[in-house]
Amino acid sequence: MAEQQEKKKKKKVRRFYDYSLVFTIIFLTVFGLVMIYSSSSYSAQLAYGDAGYFMKRQGMIALAGLVCMFIVSKMNYHFFARFARVSYILSYILMGLVMTVGIERNGQKRWLGVGSLSFQPTEFVKVALILYLAFTIVKMGRMINEGKGLGAIALRALPIGGMVAVNNLSSGIIIVGIAFVMAFVASKKKMPFFLCAAAGLIAYFAAGPLVEFIYSQNPDIGYRLSRILVWRNPEAFATGSGYQVLQGLYAIGSGGLWGKGLGESIQKLGFLPEAQNDMVFSIICEELGLFGAVSVILIFLFMIYRFMVIANNAPDLFGSMLVVGVMGHIAIQVILNIAVVTNTIPNTGITLPFISYGGTSVLFLMVEMGMVLSVSNQIKLEK
Repeated sequence: MAEQQEKKKKKKVRRFYDYSLVFTIIFLTVFGLVMIYSSSSYSAQLAYGDAGYFMKRQGMIALAGLVCMFIVSKMNYHFFARFARVSYILSYILMGLVMTVGIERNGQKRWLGVGSLSFQPTEFVKVALILYLAFTIVKMGRMINEGKGLGAIALRALPIGGMVAVNNLSSGIIIVGIAFVMAFVASKKKMPFFLCAAAGLIAYFAAGPLVEFIYSQNPDIGYRLSRILVWRNPEAFATGSGYQVLQGLYAIGSGGLWGKGLGESIQKLGFLPEAQNDMVFSIICEELGLFGAVSVILIFLFMIYRFMVIANNAPDLFGSMLVVGVMGHIAIQVILNIAVVTNTIPNTGITLPFISYGGTSVLFLMVEMGMVLSVSNQIKLEK
């Protein structure tokens, strides 16, 4: 008996909770509020008579999101597996509603709403797909290492990704990217993924010349293909679709090494459209310079590192896949946003996680963070 008691004392188990990730999330959220106020105060004062209009709205939703995050983080993540299929089916229903009765803004149907309340179902789709694919990969077992298994993952991701891409190409790319990352990590077969990546690189370098050739034969190439022309030569469309891109590049270039100072941006004074949304990174570059831009990127890299630590130490495959899915989502969205702002890829209209203005985005991001922290809270540490 004495020996057993001594062993129990030696093996006291306590649960891990990633407070460094919590601090990172809170820091990015608060920094986002500061940058939303800085980038939108001028336009908000003109439009609503309140310089803090956008910041206040984002702040309230962010606070509610943080509460949701902590509640979700204290739940056992296995509980969410019960809703994997339902949430996936609901994704199709919501996207069907968007395509039929969705609210149209700027020529695109992306919102559902009643009265003054509206939200983007694409943000729910991202969370639902992560949950469903994690559930599916666990059920597949070793089949994920076979061609049939990878095909099954593709069949679950591509249709919903296609529905999203009809009105929101960037979110469609992210959804397919999430599935790609999760399948890549789960499968022992890596060659199909390398071939897909190679095909993507070929498409990236071939897209510009190909669209320019098509345009020379027929100038009426449609809105989406014209974005590639703007990407290749924004100066040629300086008064039209290339205006936002150029103003964003002016903001980045004028920031220099240390920036003009917080709140001192010139481009936000009516020159850069929707500065608090997709283009907020350009305002960060203008006001905080290269130093601020690199600092933000490093903070996101630290967040991804914490995801990797939690995924590697997760109690089971389901928990690990949940974290990998969230990691893929954040990484892809950050890369796409910065690539768009710097004109490395065509403008696709994607927000910078935690920092850009967008209530639906920050709310569902907090739910994802709660799921990651829930996995971390199930990691047992022995004393």
